[in-house]
Formats: sequence, structure tokens, C-alpha cells
Amino acid sequence: MDLVIGPLDLAAHVDEALSVQALAFGLGPEEVAVRRQIVQRHMQYPGARALGATTARGHLVGFVYGMPNSRGHWWSTVVEPYLRAGRNEYWLDDSFVITELHVHPDHQNRGIGRRLITTITDAADEPRSILSAIDVESPARGLYHSLGYIDLARQVHFPSAAKPYAVMGAPLPLRRG
Repeated sequence: MDLVIGPLDLAAHVDEALSVQALAFGLGPEEVAVRRQIVQRHMQYPGARALGATTARGHLVGFVYGMPNSRGHWWSTVVEPYLRAGRNEYWLDDSFVITELHVHPDHQNRGIGRRLITTITDAADEPRSILSAIDVESPARGLYHSLGYIDLARQVHFPSAAKPYAVMGAPLPLRRG
């Protein structure tokens, strides 16, 4: 299947993107409603940008978005103590945060997530990237490790999340192959 990876007006396509995220991440309607507000707010931050993976028919099958990190952002304030404990808090400065990366389950394991994350980080001005992922061995964490991300902190507890997360970081550009 031919896919186009390109800029995505995430604010205009938030419902389509969140339907992909809901399937990929197992979200219910209440969580989708909360995330809709979060995405709309994030896309107003300086430097925030999104990419989509669309089929020839224009169906969105994956997306990624991120922004330059700010220590004032909610995510950054939550993870900072965990990073500080491992002397990794400097990763919060001059970093591009991958906020969300999701691929529709019917399109996973085809390199779409890899293409999305490498394309968005290739355009970053920052020298490194950080992200968080559920702290279990998973295809997503396997992808991140293959791209050069390392664990900076494990067992990070976000107030609204039932499962702990790992915070990961990688120098840019990301490793290929």
C-alpha cells in the first residue's frame, strides 16, 4: 500500500487522529474526549507540529506529533524528578518531545511508525528527542530502542495513568536501520 507521510493539520483532523489512537491504544470515549482537549491545546504551543500517514484514498492510518520541550509543560514537570534521580534531567533541555505516535492496528509492523518518527525528528532543531512509553517490553519500545532511544527513567507514574511509563531519549538524528 502506498502511503504519503506529510504535514498534518492535527487541530482540523483531531477526531480522525484520535480514532486511530483509540484503536491503537485501547481508549474509551471518555479518554478520547480528554485527549481531544489536550491535543487542541498542544497544537497551539510554539514549534508544535504533526505528521500523518495517509492512504491514496486519503484515510489517516497513523500520526505523530511533538514539540520542543519546555520545563513548564505538564509532562516535563512530572518526569523531571524521575530524571533527576538518575542525573538525566538535562535531557529536558534542548529536546524535541514526541508527544504521541500511533498507527492503526491494521497497518502496524509495516514501518509506518518508523517513518513518522524519523521524519518528524529529522526536521527538529534540537540535538535530542525524548518521549514516554508504557514501561513494558512492547513493539513500540522495541522500535524506539532500534532508533537509538535509551531508558532515562523507568517506573514513571503519571497521575492519570494506571500503568507506569519509561522515559526514553535519543540523540538526533535517529539511528537508521
